[in-house]
Amino acid sequence: MSQSHSVFDPVRIGIVSISDRASTGVYQDLGLPALKTWLQSALHNPISFEERLIPDEEAGISAALIALVEAGCCLVLTTGGTGPALRDVTPEATLAVAHKVMPGFGEQMRQISLNFVPTAILSRQVAVVRAQSLIINLPGQPKSIAQTLEGLKDDSGAVQVPGIFAAVPYCIDLIGGPYLQTVDSVCQAFRPKSAQRPA
Repeated sequence: MSQSHSVFDPVRIGIVSISDRASTGVYQDLGLPALKTWLQSALHNPISFEERLIPDEEAGISAALIALVEAGCCLVLTTGGTGPALRDVTPEATLAVAHKVMPGFGEQMRQISLNFVPTAILSRQVAVVRAQSLIINLPGQPKSIAQTLEGLKDDSGAVQVPGIFAAVPYCIDLIGGPYLQTVDSVCQAFRPKSAQRPA
């Protein structure tokens, strides 16, 4: 691990699962484990996670996002609360703390999900920048989380539709964050040549 710390920038990532029932123990939360597992498989960087399991309350979600940004998380991923139901307020809470809105992330997530279900058009995920942090709302189901982050691949593993995470490292570069280095077999980051570090 010490060798990894010397080669790759350490990163602090916030992961937030938003669910009334999971946060009160009615059922087991699956979002946080899914996010941790995927990120650990996709990044070479040593990761420190800041985890939150909270109910669908707009003020509480906004407060958690602000706290994670202030704690130094360069990336904050949320799962849950992005549908049209009355209690689904994650996008509103996220937009309330935004300094910049990044609409391309939500557009691409819906395009990916439409390959699987027509109800993808009901998803309202957004992404924003606050200070030097990128905040992205992800779907609620673990399988959908992986699909939207990785994109669609054919049977040989070739990418057919890029996942959103391919754009995340360069976005974090541009807002002054650490250099994220992806595991190419999971998700290959795209950077212009001028922004790439030597291998």
